[in-house]
Amino acid sequence: MVENRAQADVSVVLLGAGRVATHLALALVRAGYRVVQVWSRTETSARRLAAPLGIAFTDSLDAVVTDADIYIACVADGALLEMAAAIVGRVGESALFLHTAGSVPMDVWRQAGASRCGILYPLQTFSMERAVNMREVSLFVEASDEETMAGIERLAHGLSDRVFRADSKRRARLHIAAVFACNFANAMYGAAHRLLAEDGIPFEVLLPLIDETASKVHVLAPRDAQTGPAVRGDVAVMKSHMDALVGDEELHSIYALVSNYINRNR
Repeated sequence: MVENRAQADVSVVLLGAGRVATHLALALVRAGYRVVQVWSRTETSARRLAAPLGIAFTDSLDAVVTDADIYIACVADGALLEMAAAIVGRVGESALFLHTAGSVPMDVWRQAGASRCGILYPLQTFSMERAVNMREVSLFVEASDEETMAGIERLAHGLSDRVFRADSKRRARLHIAAVFACNFANAMYGAAHRLLAEDGIPFEVLLPLIDETASKVHVLAPRDAQTGPAVRGDVAVMKSHMDALVGDEELHSIYALVSNYINRNR
């Protein structure tokens, strides 16, 4: 069984070569796992990830090795079912199948016939241009049974100091929360960038404000850390802001919606 062998003896195939797969590959190699192959739909992507690490690569699912211990799918949610169906039947029953998606149930593997399967979901935003310390990333795991869970948790603890169990329902809620905390917040940075650019003001002037806002929620509940005109109920300031946004329907609507939300939940 995988969980009874040293990490160096555990062979891993990565199915995908995007941002998650790239950071995961680096973390696996650092932790001593033997990543034996990378698959991607394009040879260019597969080579870009595999070549610097000295790993074999392929752009053909038919060429994916069938004797690895662990197969980790890091692909778009919509591609997981097709991926699982193409891989599971070719691989031995003792293999462990994992995916890294936040909103896709573990059953995608069971539907494809896998007996040992689970989830390794990293709650983090990944970019190719920035290194991430995987040991600080929260990893959420789920498994088809307790014996398999032991192996997945061993793998997860080899990568991160923050490992938690979460079933599909809780993981979906986590994913929604992450969209609000990360994706929506970053979209608002983009809106601020555009507003400043219209008057030739560099976005960098906001960085100390952004950093302090993020730092505060390490020690305060978000509700306690909230500042600004909406939480104060400062109608005059909010009206002046809304007036300034007339003509920009999207930002005008967003400002009104978010201000109302803050005011109602203060």
